[in-house]
Amino acid sequence: VQVVESGGGLVQAGGSLRLSCAVSGTTFSINTMGWYRQAPGKQRELVAGITRLAGRTNYADSVKGRFTISRDNGKNTMYLQMSSLKPEDTAVYYCNAQYPSGVYYSSWGQGTQVTVSS
Repeated sequence: VQVVESGGGLVQAGGSLRLSCAVSGTTFSINTMGWYRQAPGKQRELVAGITRLAGRTNYADSVKGRFTISRDNGKNTMYLQMSSLKPEDTAVYYCNAQYPSGVYYSSWGQGTQVTVSS
């Protein structure tokens, strides 16, 4: 049972990045999947979520209209397309999933660093 994030990097303000999350293990019981981020000195926050079966999405107000979450169940992979990036989007981005009970699917991985320069 593991989640592995990739795709981060350094980008100028206004640029775009696409993050990927590979989910291994038994995934059929997963209810929701999500991208989270943690900036220095701040708590980890949910950026975007998606239900595994129906694909319903939700976003933090700060990223609405700029970020798009998607998933490919056949590949057990989730994505976060980030556009119009701002310096305040700078953070370590993590992915995870949750069972219907709310329990997280995996321990937190190392995440992927996203740095947006002004």
